[in-house]
Amino acid sequence: MATNENHLKLVFLLMLSCMWIFFAAARPRDTLKSGDTLNFSSHLVSAKGAFTLGFFHSGSTNIYLGIWFTNDPTKIVWVGNRNEPVMNTAAVLTLEAKGNLKILPQGGDAISLYSHQATNYTYTLFAILLDSGNFVLQELDSNGTTQRVLWQSFDEPTDTLLPGMKLGVHRKNGRPSSLTSWLNKVVPVAGQFSLEWDPKGRQLIIRRQGVEFWTSGVLKGDKFEFISDESKRMYNFTIVSNEDEEYLVNDINQGGQSAWFLSSEGKLLSFDGSYIAETENCNGYSTDGGCKRWLPSCRRRDDMFDKRSGYFIQGPEPSFLDNDTKLTMNDCRVTCWNLCGCDAYTFLYVNETGCKFWVKKGEFFQDLSGIIPALYVLIPKSSQNGTKKWIWLGIALGVIALVIIFFCILCHLSRRRNVILQVEKDAKSGDGLLELMNSDTFTTVNELQNDRKQGSDLRIFSYKCIMSATNSFSLENKLGEGGFGLVYKGIFSQGQKIAIKRLSRNSGQGMLEFKNELILISELQHMNLVQLLGFCIHGEERILIYEYMPNKSLDYFLFDSTKSKMLDWPTRFSIIEGIAQGLLYLHKYSRLRVIHRDLKASNILLDENMNPKISDFGMARIFQQNELEANTRRIVGTYGYMSPEYAMEGVFSIKSDVYSFGVLLLEIVSGMGIMERRCHIRLNGSNT
Repeated sequence: MATNENHLKLVFLLMLSCMWIFFAAARPRDTLKSGDTLNFSSHLVSAKGAFTLGFFHSGSTNIYLGIWFTNDPTKIVWVGNRNEPVMNTAAVLTLEAKGNLKILPQGGDAISLYSHQATNYTYTLFAILLDSGNFVLQELDSNGTTQRVLWQSFDEPTDTLLPGMKLGVHRKNGRPSSLTSWLNKVVPVAGQFSLEWDPKGRQLIIRRQGVEFWTSGVLKGDKFEFISDESKRMYNFTIVSNEDEEYLVNDINQGGQSAWFLSSEGKLLSFDGSYIAETENCNGYSTDGGCKRWLPSCRRRDDMFDKRSGYFIQGPEPSFLDNDTKLTMNDCRVTCWNLCGCDAYTFLYVNETGCKFWVKKGEFFQDLSGIIPALYVLIPKSSQNGTKKWIWLGIALGVIALVIIFFCILCHLSRRRNVILQVEKDAKSGDGLLELMNSDTFTTVNELQNDRKQGSDLRIFSYKCIMSATNSFSLENKLGEGGFGLVYKGIFSQGQKIAIKRLSRNSGQGMLEFKNELILISELQHMNLVQLLGFCIHGEERILIYEYMPNKSLDYFLFDSTKSKMLDWPTRFSIIEGIAQGLLYLHKYSRLRVIHRDLKASNILLDENMNPKISDFGMARIFQQNELEANTRRIVGTYGYMSPEYAMEGVFSIKSDVYSFGVLLLEIVSGMGIMERRCHIRLNGSNT
């Protein structure tokens, strides 16, 4: 009997040991010991799971070693080999027995993160990822006590400042600890902007290519003058100075999400989406909010660039090009500003990189039709050196112009008032729409025109204008129809073509969806999203005005046996890639994280070059940055394209659009619609 009890105890102990070994092995490790390696499929995860270290792809086949927030891998806070990417091959991170911490590409040269100088030592080495986001290489003695820190990622920051990280100067080696932006949103190579702490001036400085771009103002108490008001309330700063270093630290500790990062456009932001420094107005001649001015001798204080469509008297061709794909529109502007004689600039490639410059091209003639591609044209300050004759003539012309302008303003205000009154009368049943139309987002016009407004302003069109453009919604102008209503082609008096979506009374899109599409699409700008120009409300009419797509929608070609022959494989691949780029923008790179919820072939429009553009955002939903999924009782969209969890339970997320994209991908590849494909599958199944 005693023997049986001993056997049971032994079996029980063995089971406990096996369970402990299993759970210990399953728990993510946070440490590299001497001789350990880390490959692309494995990671280090900090003790409480806040941060993850591993390899990642960015923008291409290049591989980088990085640290990111575990709950959001898109928020990368440190890159170990940002200027030495591993290209088209595998790589491992290894801590060698002799103390060197290296990235070893397959078949390539090693990339050293730390090289141990000692040849003989008795200490134990290990590298650990801490919950602060710091990756630390340490020496331990035989008792397990830390003797010293040999290297840490906090001493070599990239574009992110985590709580506990220092901005300052190491006195012994003279090396500054500063942030440097990524080249663009997807390539972590060092970019144009840097953020550093100036000990002498007691201020933060953002530099662009080494030149001061923005300053925070002197630190007074524990606050900076030119950081945002919200940041002044959230953060306190302290200067630490000793014989080894002088640096600035952030005293508040709100966890990793309070980290700062320097964007590729030079903006200083928090990972929660708020501004630390609003630098978008730092254009070389503004001094507001800490912006620095750089003025070459050939420019005046009031000179500025304005986006205008037109041509120069000496010809439309640019004077020279710069095909460097690392150049952004900001680089083009600064180059033209600093180049005396430069009259205009714009981008060279469709992804808005590279530059075109027009130098000493003479007088610029503006084209109000908008047909000629727009340039960023220098508008100089008026000359003050004319003779008295010209001065008096200018004054006389100015007075006449003021009278004409005053008269035009009165006419415009009167006409706008009449239009707004009519729209308010027509739209009194639309909850919340009156406030929308009275906001600065919209401009009342009778026809589309180039009024030099930047951005994505929408316009309120008169019903009379729409009737004229469509010849009273004649059948010959009809482009198609769907559950929402009819689509017509329209032509304004100056010749510009538009597409007009006229929502029917029985449309699935009601006032809520109509308003949602207006607000949402005005915030979205991408080459693979259709552009909404404005809207019209008249009585019970709800009308949306879009840019004209001459090749209609994807289903027009895809499901027609004759027209589908125009979709060769390169064209289909280009359409698939364009749709994917548009979705990636909606899900990841736009100012709003947007779930479309109704992605299908009829909602993919094609321009004259068969480039795809996603349309119809009436069912779209805006997600917060930390929101992963949502639930609704109102299931909208097309069932064949819906993910199962959305169709059955109302749960939708980014994955829902990805599922719809997968169905659309099958349709593009197979050339069959979803219902046709299901019938095809059933018929084949019955034959077998």
